[in-house]
Amino acid sequence: MSAFAADELVAETVDRLLLDLCSPDVVEHAEAEGWVPDLWHAFSESGFPWVSLPDTAGGSGGTLGDAAAILHAIGRYAAPVPVAETGMLAGWLLAGAGLAIPGGPATVAVGLSLEGARLVGDATVAWAARSERIVALVQDGATWKVASVPASAVSITRGANLAGEPRDLVRFEVASGAFDLAAAADGVDADALLQRGALSRVVMSAGALRAMTQITVDYTNERKQFGKTIAGFQAVQQFLVNTAQCSVRVNMAAERATRALAAGEPGITIAAAKVLTDAAVAEGTRAAHQAHGAMGVTREYPLHQLSRRLWAWRHEYGTASMWRRRLGTAAHRAGAEGLFQLVTG
Repeated sequence: MSAFAADELVAETVDRLLLDLCSPDVVEHAEAEGWVPDLWHAFSESGFPWVSLPDTAGGSGGTLGDAAAILHAIGRYAAPVPVAETGMLAGWLLAGAGLAIPGGPATVAVGLSLEGARLVGDATVAWAARSERIVALVQDGATWKVASVPASAVSITRGANLAGEPRDLVRFEVASGAFDLAAAADGVDADALLQRGALSRVVMSAGALRAMTQITVDYTNERKQFGKTIAGFQAVQQFLVNTAQCSVRVNMAAERATRALAAGEPGITIAAAKVLTDAAVAEGTRAAHQAHGAMGVTREYPLHQLSRRLWAWRHEYGTASMWRRRLGTAAHRAGAEGLFQLVTG
């Protein structure tokens, strides 16, 4: 069960759905084939990809906490569905701009530009080949605009990240009339999208770390050497403690950042959560794999499905060094007198 402030029925329903439909074999199949239609159909039928988007705009309603609970579950099960991209990112941009939210998968592209009336640029886009629409936030003079492009209108070269999740290279040379364009909602700019994307990866990482902790505890309490479970050895106990500590830290940071963004005052919470997650992923996955020994790196055992996603997600929507610089800049601007309030506020 997620610790996020979410509707209990939503959290329980997502957990049951993934327990039934997202086994390690399904995840393995998705890495080979790039898609699991049955899993996406189940999510789509339940309206989960569009949770937190207003129903007046074509969303499913609900809160950001509800959406975060769903993403947390996706992280726990390593679920190969573009829910973060479809609702929390692309859907959020479209709803704010008054553009139509598609009934199928959608995703976002960054780094594009308007040249006259044309949308141009190259971008690595999550799930591009499986999406109905690719949504971009572009600057037009002093204003930000949202462009909604049919995936059929762009050139897509298939690719994947470390976890085998689709990360496609997309070339945009789209003429006016072939895509929809509208002014972005107030307060929506490149930084707002970056923070929202970073939060999605932090929340999914929190879920994956929690699952990694549980699978490590279970394994070490079942595996025996010299007549006792390996969880009884002091060195293994240290690995278990390290993994659990990393999970708790990231889950606390993710929940705090979600609450802050929902209140419209993210401050430094997302930056701090992203930095903390980066360090915890490195430490936690190392400890979990050490506790498992050789078993942890076998293809048949599901630990790697979590650890590879954690290492892939930590580099998306800003590297740790970028977010560290942002924290340093904020601390410098706060000065000696404002530092305590910056950290505790």
